[in-house]
Amino acid sequence: MDGMWTVEVFEADDGTMPFERFARSLSDFKFAALDMAVKHVLADRGLDLKTSAWLRQVDTGLYEFRVRHEADEIARMFDAPSPGVGAKKEDVLLRVFVHFYGEKIILLLGGFDKGKDSKRQQREIGRAKKLLVQFKERQRRHH
Repeated sequence: MDGMWTVEVFEADDGTMPFERFARSLSDFKFAALDMAVKHVLADRGLDLKTSAWLRQVDTGLYEFRVRHEADEIARMFDAPSPGVGAKKEDVLLRVFVHFYGEKIILLLGGFDKGKDSKRQQREIGRAKKLLVQFKERQRRHH
């Protein structure tokens, strides 16, 4: 387990947690896929994913973690226990904005369901950039 990354959820200056709001908005089926992907792909492989279809750099220090598989597929791909989600099957096309820092820490900034509105991507990247600026300013103040 020493290779594992620590996953943190970003809290904005206004007290909101954009990633949690996004995760809560998902159906049970899509949430299960997101949960499996974060726990068994992102936390396990971290920045090593940048050479795969799972992770794409969108700006300095800002990455887009791409979830395109349902939970059971992720479990099979990464030899993880199946979550056994009995919900109605849906297409999964989720994006999560992440920042890697410190000693193997992954900060979950926010996300969106690209399958619902593919035109949102640039707007969502802009939001994620602003959240990352908040985080970096807070880091500067506390160090």
